[in-house]
Amino acid sequence: MVRSVIILGSSGSIGTQALEVIRANPRRFEVVGLAVGSNRALLEQQAAEFGVEHTAVGIEEAVQLVRDVDADVVLNGITGSVGLAPTLAALERGTTLALANKESLIVGGRLVTRLAAPGQIVPVDSEHSAIAQALRAGTDEEVRRLVLTASGGPFRGRTRAELVGVTPAEALAHPTWDMGLVVTTNSATLVNKGLEVIEAHLLFDVEYDRIEVVVHPQSIVHSMVEFIDGSTIAQASPPDMRLPISLGLDWPDRVGGVGRPLDWSTATEWTFEPLDGTAFPAVALAKEVGRAGGEYPAVFNAANEEAVAAFHAGRIGFLDIVDTVRAVVESHEPSSGALTVASLGAAERAARRAANERIGRVGR
Repeated sequence: MVRSVIILGSSGSIGTQALEVIRANPRRFEVVGLAVGSNRALLEQQAAEFGVEHTAVGIEEAVQLVRDVDADVVLNGITGSVGLAPTLAALERGTTLALANKESLIVGGRLVTRLAAPGQIVPVDSEHSAIAQALRAGTDEEVRRLVLTASGGPFRGRTRAELVGVTPAEALAHPTWDMGLVVTTNSATLVNKGLEVIEAHLLFDVEYDRIEVVVHPQSIVHSMVEFIDGSTIAQASPPDMRLPISLGLDWPDRVGGVGRPLDWSTATEWTFEPLDGTAFPAVALAKEVGRAGGEYPAVFNAANEEAVAAFHAGRIGFLDIVDTVRAVVESHEPSSGALTVASLGAAERAARRAANERIGRVGR
């Protein structure tokens, strides 16, 4: 059966790799909708190649595209919390949501999970795809904990004091993955791993004290599930986002030939190290934020986006990124009403103002 697919963020890394998977499997997938943020030229090229009639530019058009076009799967590869509205639209439509836009789940929280039917959200992040695959080895009651792996980023092994003078260029020199500016910086601060902890809690309904992070610099084991009998099931593969993307497009079936397998004929070494929470406090902060719930994950994410932009503009130092996020989170006063898209938007705007006020005080 051919699966019809809408790709949101088709000009980005996730979107272009998804099109690679579809290009190699034309009898398995059909692209019926494409959306970009602003790159109209690339959108036109993609639409012409794949014979797509329905396209969109910008978030509002993307939401309308999801609502109007019949599809089996919506792949949300948009970057940032602006992806929340398309995520909600896909869930409301009843379409399978292949979710690479982690921010929409983290910011939306229970607004998203309450709307989703069982199995409707298929994670595309490599770590959460790995967990989803490993969870098939047992029942929910048999799970002891989830173990997310982290490469450690470009500054693995450095102390907090050694991170004081790092530059934006150094922060973007990720040893494994080729990602955009924000995600790559988040991987350097480990904010990205903190966001993934919140995402894992929301996706798999596992308490925060049963979600751990371990540093695995080779990025071969993408995450693990530990079961109550002491067994640990790990998903391992060379780092290649096309594998989790293909699973997102056709879950639970696998698409042959998407990625290359590991070479077991060559001697190799996999290492695992504990996370240095003093040098990289973002994961512990994210757990605090996740436990608080409500507007706090949205505040965490918005403050981080502003701090990352300020760091790359030379206005603050590397360590100021997470320090700014913590300060904004601790000063936030949540609204008293029910959690809504409007209240989340207001909380995000307040967090961005608070972050920029602090950046102005501590900036270079």
